[in-house]
Amino acid sequence: MKVHVNSQICAGFGVCLGIAPEVFELHDDGYAIVLVSEVKPEDEDAMRQAVSHCPAQAISLSEASSD
Repeated sequence: MKVHVNSQICAGFGVCLGIAPEVFELHDDGYAIVLVSEVKPEDEDAMRQAVSHCPAQAISLSEASSD
């Protein structure tokens, strides 16, 4: 699973950082960035929480591509 933050709509609330600090970080400009290229299976529930709790609805999930 991959997680994405749409920088065009992220408002920098930081809710995602509170849910999964190992996956998200607030960039110098105050908006969330993703720290990992792929979410570990044990973090998938936290990612779903981050998506559902993001006030700006800026977070989305996608299935990891199988290479």
